[in-house]
Amino acid sequence: MDAQPKSTAPVSIWWFAFGYFAAYAPYAALTKAVTKGALPGQTRIVDGYEILPLSVVCSLVGMLVFITSKGWWRYAGRGKLFGLDLPMPNRWTGFSGVCTAIVIITTTLAYTFKGVSIVFVMLLMRGGVLVIAPISDRLAKRPVKWYSWVGLALSLTALVVADRSGDYTITTVCAIDVIAYLFGYFVRLRFMSKLAKSDDPNANLRYFVEEQMVGTPFLLLSLLTVALVAPLTHGGFGDFAHSVRHGFGSFFSREAVVVGVVAFIGVLSQGTGIFGGLILLDKRENSYCVPVNRASSILAGLVASVGLYLFLKQPPPSKGELAGAALIVAAISMLSVPPLLEKRRAAKAAA
Repeated sequence: MDAQPKSTAPVSIWWFAFGYFAAYAPYAALTKAVTKGALPGQTRIVDGYEILPLSVVCSLVGMLVFITSKGWWRYAGRGKLFGLDLPMPNRWTGFSGVCTAIVIITTTLAYTFKGVSIVFVMLLMRGGVLVIAPISDRLAKRPVKWYSWVGLALSLTALVVADRSGDYTITTVCAIDVIAYLFGYFVRLRFMSKLAKSDDPNANLRYFVEEQMVGTPFLLLSLLTVALVAPLTHGGFGDFAHSVRHGFGSFFSREAVVVGVVAFIGVLSQGTGIFGGLILLDKRENSYCVPVNRASSILAGLVASVGLYLFLKQPPPSKGELAGAALIVAAISMLSVPPLLEKRRAAKAAA
C-alpha cells in the first residue's frame, strides 16, 4: 500500500487572504502601468493581450516552482504515462483546472468587446460570483452562518458602490463571455464542495495541486492555439488573436524593462491563483470564502490605484472606490470577528 502523506496543519484563511492581497496589488498596478505606457523608460503602449504569452509562461514556471518547493506533489494522485509514474489529476480536478483557465480567458476577453461598458461587465463578473456562492452552498447542503450572509451583502454592496456606472450596454457575445466566466466559477465551487473543503487538509491540498497542474498548462496551450489560427481570423477576435501571436514573437523586441515587468506580472498572477485557490478551498461555506476572496481583490485594487497615483501620476481612486473599500473593511470585520468569538467561547466551554 502506498504511504499516505503526513497530515498538514491547516493555515488560517486570513493568511491566504493576505497573500492574495500582496500578490494582487502589484499585479494590478504593474499590468495597468505597462498597458498604459506609464513605466519609466517605456516608449510605447503595450496591448493587454500581447503580454499574455510571456506572463502565462512565467505563471507556469511559478506554479511548478511553488508546488515543488513546498513538496506538495506527493498529495496528487498518481498515474502511468509512457511507463513513468507521475502526478495525475482525476477527471473532476482536471475539469476544474480547465474551468480555472476558462475564468482567466473570459476575464481577458471581456476587455476586447467594443461598445460595451467594461465597468458593468466587471460588476457582473465579480457580483455574479458572490451570488452563486450561497447557491453552491445550498446545492451542497452546507449551512450558511449569519455573519457569512452579512459579509456577502456588504461585499456585493461594495462592488456596486465602487463600480458605479450609468452605462449598462452589453452585447450577446459579451453576455456569453460573462456566462462562461460564471459557469467556470460555479463548477469549481461545486467540485470543491464535493471533493475538498473538508477537515482533512491533505484532501484540500490534493485538490489544489491537481487543479493547478491543469489550469495554467491548459491556458498556455489555448494561447498557442489562438496564435496559430490568428492568420485565419478577422474582426474583434482576430485583433485579439493577432495580439497573442505578437506576444510569442515581436513582443520580445520591446524595451528590457517592459519584458522584465511582464515576466514579473506572470509570477504575481500565479500568486493570485495560488492564494485565491487556497482561500476557496477553506473548509467553511462558499458564502464565507468567496467574500473573503473578493474583499482581498477589491482592497488590492484600491492600493494599486493609490500606488499608481503616488508614483506614476495616474488618476487617483474615485470616491466610489474609497466608499467601496470602507464597506469591504466592514465585511472583513464581519467575517473575522464573530468566528473568532465563537472559537473563544468553544475553548472556554471545553475548559
